[in-house]
Amino acid sequence: MRGNGLQTTALVLALLAGTALTATAQETLTVGANIGNVPWEFQDETGEFVGFEIDLVAAVAERMGAAVETVNIPFNGLFSAVQSGRIDIATSSITITDERLESVSFAQPYYDSDQSLTALAEGPASLAEMEGRVVGVDTGSTGDMWATEQAETYGFADIRRYEGLAPAMLDLQAGRIDGYVSDIPALQYYVRDKPQLAVVERIPTGEKYSMMFAKDAELATTVNAVLDDLKTEGVLADLHEKWFGVAPDEGSSTVTVLPMPALD
Repeated sequence: MRGNGLQTTALVLALLAGTALTATAQETLTVGANIGNVPWEFQDETGEFVGFEIDLVAAVAERMGAAVETVNIPFNGLFSAVQSGRIDIATSSITITDERLESVSFAQPYYDSDQSLTALAEGPASLAEMEGRVVGVDTGSTGDMWATEQAETYGFADIRRYEGLAPAMLDLQAGRIDGYVSDIPALQYYVRDKPQLAVVERIPTGEKYSMMFAKDAELATTVNAVLDDLKTEGVLADLHEKWFGVAPDEGSSTVTVLPMPALD
């Protein structure tokens, strides 16, 4: 439809303004993360955010020509934050599950994991010894789901929920909980220089971690393609060696290009 010259000029300016705003909005990726989740995202002695996923997001953003703004959000708040658009990406060793795929999207996984039980070195030596004892978990995590489902099987006296590893570890060392169920890589990293603590049992769950996005977000597809390159070029393998001290297992999701997760 034609208009007069002023209308046409106004329309062009409006479209250009909209394009500029869109480009500006895409220049910075707002990433939500549960800071304190070692070795994925935490603060070093200078207060700077560091970790495997901090480095990974930075590598992804660099390939996209974008900057990164990291926002500290408790784990359980990451889901609503990404769904509402408050953040563009959520990280924090987030496990891909069918239940989560109903309301959010994930890029391809980049780490294979299980759960674990951590206790005092002089405390329970296995899940079998947690009968009648109090277990701690992170609110809304897969560890929380597992402990809730298995509470009767193992006879837990109570399940106490925390917003992150640090407060749970304080309560474990103070005797307010007897064991802590959470992702095994984080706990193996955390206890490596703490002889008073021990990861006493691996809990096989076959979990895979990835970045989380709003449901069907175009950004998820874009990031997934970048992860293809980062895996093929060995960038992810280098990050694994940097943060865990060993090369990733051959055939693991850290080095294998995989499709985006989808519901069957």
